[in-house]
Amino acid sequence: MITGSAIETMIAAEAERFAKAKPVSADRAKRAAAHWYRGVPFHWMLDWGTPFPLFVKEAKGAHLWDVDGQAFDDFCLGDTGAMFGHSPPPIAEAIAHQASRGLTAMLPGEDVVAVGDALASTFGLPWWQVTSSASEANRAVIRWCRGITGRDKILVFNGCYHGAVDDVFVDLRDGVAELRRSLVGQVYDVRDHTRVIEFNDRDALEAALAPGDVAAVLTEPALTNVGMVLPEPGFLDAMRELTRRFGTLLVFDETHTISTGHGGYSRTFGPSPDMFVLGKPVAGGVPAAVYGFTNEVAERMERVRASGEGGHSGIGTTLSANPLAMAAMRAALEHVMTPKAYDHMLPLAAQLEEQIRGVIRARGLGWHVTRVGARGEFICEDSAPRNGSEARMAMHGPLERAIHLFLINRGILIAPFHNMTLVCPATSQGQVDRLANALDDCLQTLTG
Repeated sequence: MITGSAIETMIAAEAERFAKAKPVSADRAKRAAAHWYRGVPFHWMLDWGTPFPLFVKEAKGAHLWDVDGQAFDDFCLGDTGAMFGHSPPPIAEAIAHQASRGLTAMLPGEDVVAVGDALASTFGLPWWQVTSSASEANRAVIRWCRGITGRDKILVFNGCYHGAVDDVFVDLRDGVAELRRSLVGQVYDVRDHTRVIEFNDRDALEAALAPGDVAAVLTEPALTNVGMVLPEPGFLDAMRELTRRFGTLLVFDETHTISTGHGGYSRTFGPSPDMFVLGKPVAGGVPAAVYGFTNEVAERMERVRASGEGGHSGIGTTLSANPLAMAAMRAALEHVMTPKAYDHMLPLAAQLEEQIRGVIRARGLGWHVTRVGARGEFICEDSAPRNGSEARMAMHGPLERAIHLFLINRGILIAPFHNMTLVCPATSQGQVDRLANALDDCLQTLTG
């Protein structure tokens, strides 16, 4: 059993240990606070639970070094942006080569043909477009779905996250839809155009689609942003059948579930969506994203385009598909995001899953461990959540902060959100062993 006092004691001790060991980061944090709002250039950099931000000096492969000289085994990997490792040589070389040959031109470059071929062969969809982020790709897909169906509503699942897209910031609280409390400056009620239901609820899905006014179901094949919620057997197939029955487009956002296997969750297990979004990892962490779609969707998009007029569509920016991003994307698809990479990542992630499960059992805890390919998570509850509401109830903020601080102080980074880990092609068995051993030490301290 882990008590509240044990958690408080660990947080206090580990925060003090961090502060003493990081004088250079402390100095950088103080100086940065002079001009950066809240002391950082982007607010997620504060989400690690440390007394002040950890400033990075270098990252390579599955390792990261801070400005105080400490080395870390990195199982966060930029929260998927570096899912195939930090600065893989093919991507670093492609960026360096392109950097002196032009960064943006609003014209296609020589990498375009190769990238299109690689996207189609890897993910099984014939048509593609490029944006600068998954948020932008999801926003574009929502607009296209509404445009080609003539319907104004989309459907999402409770606890979803699809980037900075206003339309999806709706939650269920005690079965009632409400605007997500973190949404800043929202001036209209997105619930007028967005329905939200629980994941794995087939009956609720059918009822939500039955009126025939939903343009798209937008979802991850397995939820990964509210903790990890796996689809129950048959749920995704039912989703595919119901969307077809009611004329709704099915969109899979695989920015995180690309961890499943080569081609993502849908290519590994099915079913195939109408549209597909992939963000951060597609260019190795260089800002870029793609969305793909079927022949039928492409034909419908063309009819919408032909019925309008040229000019500002609200889709994409002039930086989309810039030569630097395309060069990085080509290197990632051809040389980094390969079947061989998954042949290393998946067995090692399965090994990490079993080692963490063994540590939890050895300390007399009934916590659950789950995995989607190279992505794993331990959940501080006795059973796996089946929807967003259950996943939120399984979150224990102070306990998770204590664990994260303990691991950081021992040179191990896991994702600051929940207890999520990623294994990349550069991750070693030694790193997996160190994570499991450090977690064992942490739980031994917490349980007394």
